[in-house]
Amino acid sequence: MSKHEGIPVPPVAMVAAGVVQRFMPKGKKCRRLRRVASVALIAASGALLVSTFASFARHGTTVDPTVPASASILVTGGTNAITRNPMYAAMAGVLLAHAVDRGSWRALLPVAGFVVVVDRLQIVREEQALRSLFGEAYLQYCARTPRWIGRRTLDFFKGY
Repeated sequence: MSKHEGIPVPPVAMVAAGVVQRFMPKGKKCRRLRRVASVALIAASGALLVSTFASFARHGTTVDPTVPASASILVTGGTNAITRNPMYAAMAGVLLAHAVDRGSWRALLPVAGFVVVVDRLQIVREEQALRSLFGEAYLQYCARTPRWIGRRTLDFFKGY
């Protein structure tokens, strides 16, 4: 059993990062532009999150980050073809939107902290569970799909 078994690391880390952002100073310039950019990021992040939840529901597998070994199927299509962690990318997007809205480069630090915590504490555990559950199919998926959003994500969109 992992030392954080049963603790939903991603949601807790996201809320903690958001609280820290609230204490960061706000920028004074380009408020309207920041608001528009922030709303666009929130909309994109929300769409990514809802789409991923719907895909997992259609496939009948879990979205619970506390029990990665209970996954019943390896979802590789839809948003999971863009990134292996669309839900976490969406959470980071929400935090990024909040930082943009605040207009402070310091508000980006909790976003980076969230990504590091989830990457090192949660995703590693999930990858171990998925590797043991799905073996070679999971390794092939990892070879073609980035953990976060990267160059291979952009290559994916070139086909459209």
